Amino acid sequence: MIKGLGILVLAVFAIVLVGWLALLRPDIGYDRLEAKYADAASRYIDLPGGVHMRYRDQGQAGGHVLVLVHGFSASAQDWDDWARILSPRYRIITLDLPGHGLTRAPARWPANTDSYADLVAQATDRLGVKSFVLAGNSMGGGVAWDFALRHPDRLQGLVLVDAAGWAPPKSQQGGAVIFQILRNPVGRAILRDIDTKPLIAQGLKSAFVDEKLVTPALVDRYSDFARAPGHRAILMALQTGDRREASYAVLAAIKAPTLVMHGRDDHLIPFANGEAFARAIPGATLIAYPGVGHVPMEQIPDRSAADLDAWLRTKVWP
Repeated sequence: MIKGLGILVLAVFAIVLVGWLALLRPDIGYDRLEAKYADAASRYIDLPGGVHMRYRDQGQAGGHVLVLVHGFSASAQDWDDWARILSPRYRIITLDLPGHGLTRAPARWPANTDSYADLVAQATDRLGVKSFVLAGNSMGGGVAWDFALRHPDRLQGLVLVDAAGWAPPKSQQGGAVIFQILRNPVGRAILRDIDTKPLIAQGLKSAFVDEKLVTPALVDRYSDFARAPGHRAILMALQTGDRREASYAVLAAIKAPTLVMHGRDDHLIPFANGEAFARAIPGATLIAYPGVGHVPMEQIPDRSAADLDAWLRTKVWP
């Protein structure tokens, strides 16, 4: 009986090992990624710490400047619709943070909201942009309000789109499966080297609400960018690194005109967090979107861009 049990354990181990090996996915080189995803607007700058950043600088060269920062595991492409709609009126700068998109960085680059905020300051300095309106979605929203605290003299306005930052209550459960796994160190170790496309697809469906918008091409883009050299290490490190948490005392120091945009049906960052940002930041304006999830700029680009444009022309650049 003991011998039979040992054979069974070995058989199960062999099956798991074969399954693991079948799911392993190697890095995708930047040459291949750039050939597939770079476009005519893509540009690159070298920044401190070995960062080779991809950015886009579109729209009106002499116009008011909007800098747009993407969320976790996303990229500059998330802002394509806003850039298209708003570029006739504004200068639009989108960028890929280290660990994301086509930006190259060492695998041990110290990624957190503070370092990302400082990198946005360095990148805009290099581009000759001294002051601007900064918008961020999700993790990028956390970078944006952190920037407002670290570099207040640079900011003409702040836009938080389903922004991260408030600590979730200990009792909070649910959300995208991939984020539940990433909260666990064993889960992070397992996900680091395997094919995560099914989990990415589930996470995107949670974010968009309208599942028709989650196309195979969108899932491929997220999956491909995550497999760029060094990216998986940075993405995993983001789950455990230091981060500044939002609080009423912290956010009260923000003086820039602020617009909070939040989907009422966001399954990743609840609408209550958007309401909290609007209450905590003096004079902030809140726009709620019923039936909309985590990425209003992609789910309802025309309506959300029009709302942003109206706010900018009323509160920032009348």
